[in-house]
Parts: sequence; structure tokens; C-alpha cells
Amino acid sequence: MKILYICTHNRCRSILSEAITNHIAGGVIEAKSAGSQPVGMVHPLSLKYLAQTGYSTEGLQSQSWDDFEDFQPDLVITVCDSAAGETCPLYFGSSLKVHWGLSDPSKIQGDDAQVEQAFLACIDEIALRVQKLNAIALQRPENEALKAALAEIGAH
Repeated sequence: MKILYICTHNRCRSILSEAITNHIAGGVIEAKSAGSQPVGMVHPLSLKYLAQTGYSTEGLQSQSWDDFEDFQPDLVITVCDSAAGETCPLYFGSSLKVHWGLSDPSKIQGDDAQVEQAFLACIDEIALRVQKLNAIALQRPENEALKAALAEIGAH
């Protein structure tokens, strides 16, 4: 299964999702991430907290969804509310689309401990969702069953 995580700027939540998915489910799922309006740079704290929690940061970069026309994902998961409302490019037309809203830890205003806690909570939430996603992917359900299961994961 190929997944493309979408977030408007592709610098935090989609990057975290890509790295965590490839770590947890790399044998079953190939994950990439992109943005509709990428900033061209991964948020430094995304890299810091991924590394701190044992996830590889190698090869992570902020990219446009236009760079993935040939990737042909089976699944497109939006992780920010603004990306969920955007019209995806036509070449994602055959991909199953699901929204997994995540709070943006890079927007937290507070001291270092509060920011760290926000990043770690987001990483934990993504890891939990990816573990469930991996179990579902191993079962290879049909599209409607897959869509329902994915929506259930994103609702928690």
C-alpha cells in the first residue's frame, strides 16, 4: 500500500506521519508526504523530536504534491484541516482520500516543556494510528471497508 500524507505546508504533521509510518509499517506501507503550498523546509523541531523518539529523519524534505504525480498513492491522508478542504490534484483521482486531523505542535505557544509535550503527544497519536493502519493493511480489505476503518482511526 502506498500512502501520501498531505498538509498545506508539509513541514510538521505530514512529515511526522511519513517518518513514523515508514518506521512502524515499512514492510507493508510506503509513505511519502507533501504539501499544497510547501515551505521547502522541514520544521527543525519535527526533526528533533522524531530523532529523540527513535525515528529516522533521513531523506525527509518539504515537497509539493505536484512532485508526486508518478507516485500513484493508494491512499491520500490529509492531516491538517486546511488541506482537507483543498481540492486535490486530478492525478489523485483514483486514490482513496481520508482526513486524519491532527493538532499542530509547531503552533504551540509556551515554554520548551509545553512545546516538547505537544510534539510528543502528536508523535504518540500518529504512532497509534499507524499501528492500527498497519493491522488493517495486512488484511487487505476492499475499498469501502478500508475507508470505514480509516475514518474510524481518524475519529479517535
